[in-house]
Amino acid sequence: MDNEVVIKVDKVYKDFILVHEKKGTIKGIFTSMFRRVTIKKEIQHALKGISFNIKKGEFFGIVGRNGSGKSTLLKILANIYQPSKGKVYTNGKLVPFIELGVGFNPELSGKDNVYLNGAVLGFSTKEVDAMYDDIVRFAELERFMDQKLKNYSSGMQVRLAFSMAVRANADILLLDEVLAVGDADFQRKCFDYFKTLKKNKKTVVFVSHDMSAIREYCDRVAFIEDSVLVSVGKADEIASKYTQMFMTENIDNNEGHGERWGNGLIITSKVEVNVTENYLEIIQHIKANKEIENPIIGIRVRDSAGVEVLGTNTKIEKVKVGLIKSGNNRVVNWRIPNILSDGNYVLDSAILHEDSITVADWWDDAKKFRIAKDRHLPYPIDPGYKLTINSVR
Repeated sequence: MDNEVVIKVDKVYKDFILVHEKKGTIKGIFTSMFRRVTIKKEIQHALKGISFNIKKGEFFGIVGRNGSGKSTLLKILANIYQPSKGKVYTNGKLVPFIELGVGFNPELSGKDNVYLNGAVLGFSTKEVDAMYDDIVRFAELERFMDQKLKNYSSGMQVRLAFSMAVRANADILLLDEVLAVGDADFQRKCFDYFKTLKKNKKTVVFVSHDMSAIREYCDRVAFIEDSVLVSVGKADEIASKYTQMFMTENIDNNEGHGERWGNGLIITSKVEVNVTENYLEIIQHIKANKEIENPIIGIRVRDSAGVEVLGTNTKIEKVKVGLIKSGNNRVVNWRIPNILSDGNYVLDSAILHEDSITVADWWDDAKKFRIAKDRHLPYPIDPGYKLTINSVR
């Protein structure tokens, strides 16, 4: 195996046998002892011939709908499951963050569980002593460490478990939606940790439904659908393919010529872009075809080469849209300082459900517009530079 390749997945298959014979009553249990019982078995093909390589220092994503096989694949990488056929080769110490808190005892205190879990992770008592304060501080549980773990909330348990897990000295980390049950502050702390991993060129395998996280952190991504590897490619490319699975035909594409997809429960019916010398005004006309709570409405601007220049959404801006009833409309007005350089641009409009995953209406190239300035820079942003040069004697 190439020294630069730390994980090689070679034609991996995984099958599960499902038994359907059922005796639902006491009478059924006893009468089955005296007759021939037919047990029906079904083979579930969870993975079918999966192959890819992960290089040292890559932040590698795995995406797919529920039931596609991605978590099964991660458990095979973690050596929890064995493949039915095929091989997985790893080069380096691997630590899975798949089920946080494995090895914790609910009857013990938080402090005792730190030492117990430390032993599971291979640390000596002296090593846990040295890192104990940092573990507790990261988990933000200073006042609770003498309480029994069974009295912790699920969020508190996850914070303690994650704080322990990140101490593991590993070459390869496996992450499976470990942040799903954490609160917003905890998730931000975990994402800061992800940035540290990426900066330090740590090899990470990350399974997630969150396409914004996939786009931000992953170098390459594997897309699995119906137990088959659809493709492996750059994060933005695969994230777009994933969201396009939700494409439907009930969106009235009455403006623009770009690609468009989503379930159409709420749509952008019209977009306007007004350019002045000082501001860029973007107006989205939103129409609900079904009652929807707190949709996430966003924009993205790209230059003529397709490079993303700027963008945001209501979730990032911490604005709650609220309940929109079927047939009702909203007008979303964005006002942005005109810092774009002279050139041609395109606007993408997007509406997602509150879960940040389900696409209602993603509209690429919804509007084209031009920024006209009296000078042309080789960069997309022109913030307005002020320059002074002073003579020094």
